[in-house]
Amino acid sequence: MADVVKAWLPWEDPGTFLDGLPAGFDVDFFDGGELPASIGEVEFYVPGYMGGQKVAEVVREMPALKVVQLQTAGFENVLPYLAEGVTLCNARGVHDASTAELAVGLILASYRRLPRAVRNQERQTWPSSYDEIDDSLADRTVLILGYGSIGEALERRLSGFECDVIRVARRARDGVHPISELPELLPRADVVVLLTPATPETTGMVDAKFLARLKDGALLVNVARGVVVDTEALLAELGTGRISAALDVTDPEPLPAGHPLWSAPNVLINPHRGGASTAFAPRVARLVRAQLERYSAGEPLINVVAGPPR
Repeated sequence: MADVVKAWLPWEDPGTFLDGLPAGFDVDFFDGGELPASIGEVEFYVPGYMGGQKVAEVVREMPALKVVQLQTAGFENVLPYLAEGVTLCNARGVHDASTAELAVGLILASYRRLPRAVRNQERQTWPSSYDEIDDSLADRTVLILGYGSIGEALERRLSGFECDVIRVARRARDGVHPISELPELLPRADVVVLLTPATPETTGMVDAKFLARLKDGALLVNVARGVVVDTEALLAELGTGRISAALDVTDPEPLPAGHPLWSAPNVLINPHRGGASTAFAPRVARLVRAQLERYSAGEPLINVVAGPPR
């Protein structure tokens, strides 16, 4: 490693954002706009958060690149452009609080029919009565599919709601069911929260067979990736009125105007805001600063998801 490492960071004042920039780094700003002239020298790169495809594609044009540190937990959009020998690190842990909070919020908003309340407020209408009472999270069973750090954060937040939790991950471990047991577990769940990454194995996993196993009245919450759900299968199931859904992500995304999901019955759509809260900035700043310090000191990086350990 050179005495001075060229880094590209997506903050115009990285020293302030990171609460101090570690020594040994020469930083240029890049967040998807004009490319800095140092593209041939950059060794450590942090793409802009939600910066679009350009901040991912530029990776293939960096001949000196050693490390890409993402601000997202998902990393599938960068993999196609990653050269051999480049280490890719994700932001595992950064979005735990924000995403877990949103999952709880989507469940409660769906169960307590808050979209209906918003519509009534806009109309300045106070109904004299409702045809049905609201659902409660208490006494329900929540299945968390993709039980990792965000799943753990979600369970901590659910602990006060008097509900039961079923944990499912790719492989079995203490207290966590393997994904192979899903067919038997899905009919037990009142709520299914999707937290899986987008991989070839998970793409389209929530298909017609998956949805058919859900009990009547079940709620599907997707705070993972849109491609995990077969949109046509979901639309067909929502059309029967048998289940409901709350979606932070969709396929396609962005969801175009006129798409049938917008007007489907029993669905709440939140346009991909899982990580966008005040909890994000301080957590990503701590992660990036720690990674820069580790890299400068020759210590192993954390959250390595592709490429060689470094």
